[in-house]
Formats: sequence, structure tokens, C-alpha cells
Amino acid sequence: MTVPLRNSGRPEAPPSLETEETRGTTGERGRPSTAVAFLLPASILLAVLMLYPIAYSFVRSLFDAGGNTFIGLGNYVTMFTDPETFQAIRNNVIWVVVAPTVVTALGLIFAVLTERVRWRTAFKLVIFMPMAISFLAAGIIFRLVYEQDPGKGVANAVIVGVHDAFSSSSQYAGARPRDAKALVSGGDGFQTRSPVSPGSAVSLPLIGFAPDALPKGASAAKPAPTGGVGAGRIEGVVWLDFAKGGGGKPGQIDPNEKGMPGLTVQAVQNGTVVDTATTGDDGRFAFTDLKGGAYTIRLPGSNFAQPFAGVTWLGPNLVTPAIIAAYVWMWAGFAMVLIAAGLSAIPRDALEAARVDGATEWQVFRRVTMPLLSPVLLVVFVTLVINVLKIFDLVYIMAPGSVQPEANVLALQMWLVSFGGGNDQGLGSALGVFLFLLVLPAMLFNIRRFRREED
Repeated sequence: MTVPLRNSGRPEAPPSLETEETRGTTGERGRPSTAVAFLLPASILLAVLMLYPIAYSFVRSLFDAGGNTFIGLGNYVTMFTDPETFQAIRNNVIWVVVAPTVVTALGLIFAVLTERVRWRTAFKLVIFMPMAISFLAAGIIFRLVYEQDPGKGVANAVIVGVHDAFSSSSQYAGARPRDAKALVSGGDGFQTRSPVSPGSAVSLPLIGFAPDALPKGASAAKPAPTGGVGAGRIEGVVWLDFAKGGGGKPGQIDPNEKGMPGLTVQAVQNGTVVDTATTGDDGRFAFTDLKGGAYTIRLPGSNFAQPFAGVTWLGPNLVTPAIIAAYVWMWAGFAMVLIAAGLSAIPRDALEAARVDGATEWQVFRRVTMPLLSPVLLVVFVTLVINVLKIFDLVYIMAPGSVQPEANVLALQMWLVSFGGGNDQGLGSALGVFLFLLVLPAMLFNIRRFRREED
């Protein structure tokens, strides 16, 4: 079959297969009115739910608390001069710097590890599981984890256990002198009110300690000798001046009162510890080789120190790091999953070529894996930055009321100012606009990256 040629010498185009029905359908799809009809409901919904609140918040931020008086940028000036708001901004900076970095780093470590273990599915499940928990539930969980009482809080239970394994606690926490006649506070602990000379005996009564808590070897206290103390010796007794059922005379050893064994006693002269002794089961002690002069008998404070009770995790100094740790626990699985997906997309030929050329595993990771994975890491980091800028409920739940100002963040401050007792929607709207302006660059950055990847 030959194609007839025209005068131009070019072959005629084959006849169009487009039918009347096809032309009509294509024309309908290409009309702008059809696209507008489909986009109009979504556009109206977007305007009502997003554009209108943004515009109204900006306008409302230019008025006072009641919304009746126009004050211009007054709320923005207040925002940057108010100490509580400044603290919230400072905490947000800490969140943005620390939380996304730690989460991304842990996600990268977990993603790399899961490629080298057989039980990777179970590992990923355990790490990702906290993502299924709401911030409210996570806040309640970590309030219990950070409980001050080691018997309730897991964190302090671990720390106290490790501490007590290497450092023994005092036996007589909270014990104190009966009165100021024999012992007074001084130096590091309690010491005799009057100087003591060699050849003398001292009696040191203590209270403030439960008789049932005395060591098992404690026996009945024996009075210090009133005479016959040898030259160069100072003897004495330390006992619990309290007996069950009451009775007895204060400052005197009664039949039912026991000595306090294991106490450290020091002989101090001119501010220097000359000799040290330890009380026996009956509370008796003796210094046997003292030179002439006056001595102060001291019971060091280490005898009565309170046992180590752990760390105040939700105190003013550690509340923000403690909350960030809870956030990292929740979001490390999110970073791990995204980074693991990026790792699986890396061409294995590039990794094998580097190994064939003699590169070590660290060099392959640093020179090949990291550059190819950097776009994924950047997207994860920016997404986390957007997330932590809006952090609210975890801080609100975990931070006790007394230290909430130290843990405050912008989103929480916005709520407190507007609805949490401040009743100043003008300042709250200004905080909302400021928070929106902080989030906007990160959002635009992510959108641009997504468009570049699509192109």
C-alpha cells in the first residue's frame, strides 16, 4: 500500500480515529469549569478551616485582651518582654536543637542495626510501638517513671540501686541529740558542748530514731565509767535515749534503752581530727592514746545522713530534659522506619563497589551510605522540627504545676495566656501568629523538597 504524496513531497497523515463521542468527552474534561467544580468544595473547606483562622488570629493579635481597643503591635512587644514568654521561647530553642537531633541520630542507629540482625521485625515492632501511644498516655506513663519515690518510680529505683551498690547509706538517718546539754550542732555533725580532757568520760544521748530500726546486734547500753579512766584515755557511750512504753529519765541510761553500735566518733583538737573510734554493740567507745589538752568529741554527719533517694527528675533543673527524653522514646521509631526505607533504596552495587575497592565498613557508611541517605535524614529532621515547635500536651501533662513555668513552651504559653487563666486572647493570638511564622519556613522547605523529588 502506497501513501499518496502531495505537492510538498510529504506523506499524508493517517486519518484521525477520533470519533464525535470521543471529541465531546475530551472537551468536557478539558474545560476549566469542570476543574473548578471539583476544586471548589475543597477550596471552601480549606478557606474555612485554615485561611480564615490564620487571618482572624493576625487581626485579633492587634487588639487588647477584650478585643475592643486597637493596640497595634503592643501584644508583640509584650510577648518579647514578658519573662514567662521569654522562658517559653528559650525552651523551644532547646527543643528544636536537641530533640530532632537525638531522634534522627537514634533512628539512624536503629535503622542500621536492623539491617544486621535476624530478629529485625521484632526489634522494629518494639521501637515503633510507642508511636501508637498518645501524648496524653505517654505523659501519664512517664510521670510514673519519674516518680520521686524509688518504690514507685522506675528511673529512681534503678539509680538508687546502682548508688547503693557502690556506696552504703548511713545507719541512723534522722537521729539527733536529746537536747543541747551534751551535744550541739557543729562542724560536720554534732559535737560536745564543752571540751573534754583525757581521763574523762562522756555520755551522748540521741533520739529521733525508731528502736525497732536499731541493728540486730544492739545490746543494752552501759553507762560510761565515772572514774578510773586511764591517762590519755577518753571513754563514752552513745545510746538511744528512748524506750518503748515511755518512762525513764531523759539523759540517763534506763534498763530498756540500747546502745547504738557502728557509730563513728572523732576526737578533734584545734579543728583537726586526732583519733577516730567506733561504738560497740552496747554503744561504748574509747580513745586510748591521747596527749594532754582539751578535745571536742564529734559524731560526724555521715552517721545521720538521709539515704540517697534518687534524682528529682521533674524538678526545675531537669524537667525539660526529662520531657525531651519521653518525646525521644515516642518518636525514635518514626525516624527509624523512614530511615530504614531510605537505606533499602540505596543501590547495593555502590556499597559492594566500595567494599571491593578496600573500604572499611565505617568508610562505606561515611563516604557512601550517608551522602546517599542525606535527603531522607534532612526530611526526617525538618519534620521533627515542625513537630517539636508545636509540642504542647506532653509538657502540660508531665510538668508539675510548681515547675510548669520552667518547662513552658510556646504552644503551652499560648493556651495558658488565652484559656488557662490569662483570658488575654490578644496576646494568645500574637503567640499563635509567632508560632505559625516559626513553623512556616520548615513547612515550605519540606514542600519544595517533595516537589523536586517529583520532578
